[in-house]
Order: sequence, then C-alpha cells, then structure tokens
Amino acid sequence: MNVRDITQKKSRGEKIVMLTAYDFPTAYFLDQGGIDIVLVGDSLANVVLGLESTTEVGMKEMLHHSKAVSRAVKNALVVGDMPFGSYQVDKQKALANARLFLDEGGCRAVKLEWFEDCAATAKAMVAEGMAVMGHVGLTPQTATQTGGMRVQGKDAASARRIIGNARDLEAAGCFAVVLECVPAELAAQITRQLKIPTIGIGAGVHCDGQVLVTHDLLGLTVRHSPKFSKKFVDLGPLMLQAFKQYRDDVASGRFPDDAHSFHMPPEERSKLR
Repeated sequence: MNVRDITQKKSRGEKIVMLTAYDFPTAYFLDQGGIDIVLVGDSLANVVLGLESTTEVGMKEMLHHSKAVSRAVKNALVVGDMPFGSYQVDKQKALANARLFLDEGGCRAVKLEWFEDCAATAKAMVAEGMAVMGHVGLTPQTATQTGGMRVQGKDAASARRIIGNARDLEAAGCFAVVLECVPAELAAQITRQLKIPTIGIGAGVHCDGQVLVTHDLLGLTVRHSPKFSKKFVDLGPLMLQAFKQYRDDVASGRFPDDAHSFHMPPEERSKLR
C-alpha cells in the first residue's frame, strides 16, 4: 500500500481503513487483517505509557515505537505521528525530524496536526519528497488553545476556518487529511470539496475513511474512552480472567503440569543420580 493506492481509493469510492499501532504484534495483526494505514499515533502517550497528554511524548519514544511497528508491517502504509514540539517551532528542525521518521523509524509518511504555520511546513516537507498527512478539527496537541477536548466547527465561523485549514493542507501537497471531532455535516462538506481523501475520527460516516485508536476498539483503554469510539471486542475482562486463572493455577501447583514441562532421558537421569 502506498500513497497513490490511498488516493485512488477515494476516486473509486472505496473506504480507507486506518488504525493505530505501537508494537510489533499489534502491527502484525493489523497488517494481516487488511488495514490500509497503520498510524504510529502520539496516543502512545495515553494508552501505552500512561501519560496524561500527547504533549508529554517526544521524538525518542515515537521513533522507538515506529521501528517496532515498521518491522511488522509488510502491506499497509505506516504513518508516523510527529509529536508536539517536533515540527511547530523551527522549519529546518521539522524537516530533520520528519526525515528521522522515514529513515530511522521505517515509516513511509508523517502526520502533522494543524497549527498556524502548518501548511508552509507541510509544503516544505513535500518539496523534500516526503509524504505528509494533515490533521484538522480537534488537534489534541494544542487542544488547550481551542477550548479543550471538545467538538470543533459547530458554528459557521469556526467551520469555515476548518474548511480553510483543510484546503490549505491540500494545496500544500498533503495526500490525505484527518478530520477529528467535527460535525458530520462539516466533514461531508470538506470531503466533497477536497480531491484528497479525508479520514474521520468522530466526524461521521461521509469521510473517505475512518481511524480509531486500537486500544479503544479492543476494550483496552483504562481511562476515558471518547464517545466516537466503538468497542468491537472487550478484551480487558478476558485478560483479567486469564491473569487470575494463571495466579490461581500457580498458587495451587496446577501449573506447570507435565504437558508444560521437560524431562531428561531415563538413562541420563540415572547418571545424574
């Protein structure tokens, strides 16, 4: 799967499927499951590292987990989520960090959340031959500046601003744009206006594709799970049951049993005696 494959899905009216991964086994099964795009999301901070905000994770952590994901994926497009502070301050630093995701992290594209100079930064990356995905609407890295973690674009003025942001990212050369926590009507309008695919998260059904945090989908989110997430399976209670059964079996001596043990040949055992 490459950028052209993703953009052609829109022209053919085929939905794009995207999920997050932060480790080798999860990425392996996502890839085997036919997921189009695997995002190494900065949601790593919340769902894996136990941090309060995505702003608390940096390049070191993101590259570490990008490498693990990239080793597992053979078919999907791996996108690295550039963390807070890695691209907003200095354009040359942004280019260098994006290159690290591609050269060291094994990703084939990077994602940028909207900020004031986002379009120019994305354009500079595209000019350097990098594939860039944009992100507008709710931008968790800068949510404190836009009223917190809540739906964006509910009034006409803010909706027009989000439409403008999405258009600017398309003009800058982004191959796709994530629409997060915006009204379904606004997402539908942006999707109609853009030639590049839109990928929604809490943005309704009319986007060209959808993305979720995999831990939310699997029921492994320990903290708050957002309204737009759907729990497709509840693995948390199953894991807890398995851990308790293991505890009980070890405590009672039922594990390990003979089937899970190794034995010496009788003649060698006699020599040992």
